[in-house]
Amino acid sequence: MKSQAHHKRSRPKAIFIRKYPSKKTNNSNSNSNSKCTMAATASQTSAAQNAAYDIPELYRMRPAVVDALETDSSAMQQDTIEECLPFLLGEEDLGPRNVHGIPLLDKQRHLNFLRKQLGPLPGAFMAADPSRPWFFYWCLAAMSLLGEDVAFYREKLVETVRPMQNATGGFAGGQGQMSHLATTYATILSLALVGGEAAYDVVDRKSMWHWLGSLKQPDGGFQMAIGGEEDVRGAYCQTYEGGISAKPSVEAHGAYAFCALGCLSIIDSPHRGIPRHLDLPRLISWLSSRQYAPEGGFSGRTNKLVDGCYSHWVGGCWPLIEASISGPQEGFAAEAATPATEARSLFSRNGLIRYILCCCQDLSKRGGMRDKPSKNSDAYHSCYVLSGLSLAQHKWTMKSARLDATVLGSDEWVVTPYLEGQQIFSEDDRLATTHPVYVIPQHKADDIRDYFVNKAGF
Repeated sequence: MKSQAHHKRSRPKAIFIRKYPSKKTNNSNSNSNSKCTMAATASQTSAAQNAAYDIPELYRMRPAVVDALETDSSAMQQDTIEECLPFLLGEEDLGPRNVHGIPLLDKQRHLNFLRKQLGPLPGAFMAADPSRPWFFYWCLAAMSLLGEDVAFYREKLVETVRPMQNATGGFAGGQGQMSHLATTYATILSLALVGGEAAYDVVDRKSMWHWLGSLKQPDGGFQMAIGGEEDVRGAYCQTYEGGISAKPSVEAHGAYAFCALGCLSIIDSPHRGIPRHLDLPRLISWLSSRQYAPEGGFSGRTNKLVDGCYSHWVGGCWPLIEASISGPQEGFAAEAATPATEARSLFSRNGLIRYILCCCQDLSKRGGMRDKPSKNSDAYHSCYVLSGLSLAQHKWTMKSARLDATVLGSDEWVVTPYLEGQQIFSEDDRLATTHPVYVIPQHKADDIRDYFVNKAGF
């Protein structure tokens, strides 16, 4: 088991076998028998502790089938299982757990971490200066999910990002840098999160329009910056595996899958755009293969390890996949939704929730969310782990679709708590919701779109 050096909480002694110095004796079996007895006692104590929790066998047992050919990847996978199991089984002290072995979500601890991430950062972050807009988005989005009103940051954000906008269009990562699609995207989302006309009016729409046009490529994709790379953040490519890659002839990746599905859901309704351009059964097969047991979390690529951030990048694909299969649900009323008698989901929601709450919380003084227990928390993982948790806790339904692709972004989505099957987390730990396409609160996405739709010209 790998544990963080800064984790201050004590661990149950039952999971450790204390090694005593050998005694000089002529009986060579005495020491061996003593160790076996101690190991058996520790095992029995641990088993009794685990029995107190209602944990499905799939999430408490090591895989029954292991490939006999050991590789670096398979060894790392086994190490990750051993790292995560003590957290999943209740052997690590994460504070009070419920009957399902699930600890509470320490919202206040994680909010404190995110507030610090919006303040001055140490010198080691200098290399991340071109990514400053992403820090704004990651923190503001995560805080919104935890119930914080981030409008408080509006004035500061406006002052900070205004100089990052270039006269030729788009936003850079910092003042005096080149405009880039990724930092432009993060800046627009951040402005939408704080909301208000003062934030929206920062955007020079006319120069933005011309700049985006200059990035458009003959093959249909977009460069990320003038003279820069072209990949799935501006286009997409489905691979032989069924997943989505950055460009032809490279491996599929979970983040690119979400980008592609999001793109198709923007340019047309999911039930038309996604099946028209993608082999949906193969994509579903590939996405399903990304969820592992006993961890319960998602990996981003074939033969890679689980990582908390894919709770969003892969987990966030499922509402769009479900909408592409079901189509618009005319007449659906959120207030009339009732629990079903059986769980019906394309992925294991409870498996993901278990991984996030047991393995992805940094419950040291630091706070925040992380990749896995051996990793440090950061703003990136805090945002996408919490986004994935929210999506696992809620069900998004496309109530009605735009008439055709020319009516941009007018699909109507309805969100309800996911009530099917057994709920394993405390109701107090249910997060706020985030739009399945834009990954900001739905009312924030509606507000900024309505503002610009009603604005004459540029």
